[in-house]
Amino acid sequence: MTTLADVAAPARARLLTRPLMVRFVSVIGTATSFYLMLSAVPLYARSAGASTGLAGLTTTALTLSSVAAYPVTPRLMARYGTRAVLAGGLLALGLPALALAVTANIGLILAACVVRGAGFAVLCVAGGALTVSLIPAHRRGEGLALVGLVSGVPSVAALPLGVWLAGHLGYRPVFAAGGLAALAGLASLPWLPGAGPVTRATKADGMLAALRNPALVRPAALFSATTMAVGIIVTFLPLAVTRADANVAALALLVQPAAAIAGRWLAGRRGDRSSNRPGGWQGTRRGSAALLVPGVLAAAAGVLILSLTAVPGAVIAGAAVFGLGFGVTQNVTQTVMYDRVPESAYGASSALWNLAYDGGMGLGAAGFGVLALHTGYPVAFVLVAAILAAAVLPAVLPAVTRARAAARSD
Repeated sequence: MTTLADVAAPARARLLTRPLMVRFVSVIGTATSFYLMLSAVPLYARSAGASTGLAGLTTTALTLSSVAAYPVTPRLMARYGTRAVLAGGLLALGLPALALAVTANIGLILAACVVRGAGFAVLCVAGGALTVSLIPAHRRGEGLALVGLVSGVPSVAALPLGVWLAGHLGYRPVFAAGGLAALAGLASLPWLPGAGPVTRATKADGMLAALRNPALVRPAALFSATTMAVGIIVTFLPLAVTRADANVAALALLVQPAAAIAGRWLAGRRGDRSSNRPGGWQGTRRGSAALLVPGVLAAAAGVLILSLTAVPGAVIAGAAVFGLGFGVTQNVTQTVMYDRVPESAYGASSALWNLAYDGGMGLGAAGFGVLALHTGYPVAFVLVAAILAAAVLPAVLPAVTRARAAARSD
C-alpha cells in the first residue's frame, strides 16, 4: 500500500555515482597541491633572500589573484565548458609548482603564486558547480558534506606535511609533489560530464544578478562573517596564546578544521533528513536553512571561549566549538545557495560563495590586528564573538516579528 510519505518523499537516489567518484580525483589533487605549498612557499621565499614582508606577499598575491578570478570563471564556463575550464585550472595550479622546483627567483615565486591563485579559484568555482550537478537534489546537503570530507582530509594533512617535508627533504620535493598532485587530476577529466558549454546562461544567471539577489547575498554575507573569524584565528591565535603554551596553538589549529569537517557532515545529514520528510521537500530546503542561525551562534560561542587565551583547555575547547559551528555554516550556506538558483547559475552561486569565503578571511585578518593593538587579544576575541552573534539578527528578527503577529491574531 502506498502511503502519503511515499508520495511526498523523493526516491532515495544513489549518492556515490561513478561521475562523482571520478570527480573526487581532481578534488583530492587540488586540495593536496594547494595546501602542501601554502606555508612552504613563504618559507622558500625567505630562504631565497626575501625580507619577511616580501615573503608574506606570496600569500597576498595568491589570495588577491583568487578573488579576482572568481567572478570571471562563470563566464569562462559558459563559453568553453566546465571540463575545459577545469583543465585550465589544474594546469595553472600544477605547472607553476614544477617551475618553482628549479628556480628560487623572487619575481618568479610571486608570479607563480598569482597564477596558482587564479587556478585555484577556477577549480573552486567550476569544480563546485560541476560537483553539485552530480549530487541528487534531495541529498545535496549530505553530498556537499561528503565533498567537504574528501577535500578536507588531504588539506588538513597537507598543510603541516608541506612544512615538515621542506624542513627534512628540502623544497624541491614539496614543489614537485604539489605540481604532480594537481596535474594528476587531468587524467580524470575525460570521464567527467561538461565537455561543451554549460546550460546556456543569461544575464539573469551571471555574477551581477547573483550580487543583486537577496536570497543569495544574505547567506553569503552571514557566511562571510564566520570566515572573518577563521582568518582571525588562523592568523592571530598562535600570537595570542604564546605566553601560555606554544603547543596549544598548534593543537587548536588542528582541532578547528577537523571539527569543521564534522560540522559539515552533521549539517548535511540532518538538513537532508528534515527537508525530505513529508511536506518538507518542495524545491526549498527548510531543514538546512533552520541550522544556519545555530551554526553561526555556535561559532560565536567558540570565539568567546577562545578569549580565555591563558587557559589551554579553553583554547582547545573554543577551537572545537568554533570549528563545529563554522562547518555547519559552511554546509548550510552552500546548500541553500545552490537550491535557490537554476543549474545554469550554479557557477555564479559558487563564485559568490567563494568570494564570501576569501573576502571574509582577508578582512578579518586585516581588521583584527588593529583592534587587538588597542584592546589586547582577549577583549578583541570577545568583541568578535559579539559581532558574530549580532550578524544573525537580520535572519532572526523577521521570524520573531511573524511569531508575535501570529500570537496577537490568535
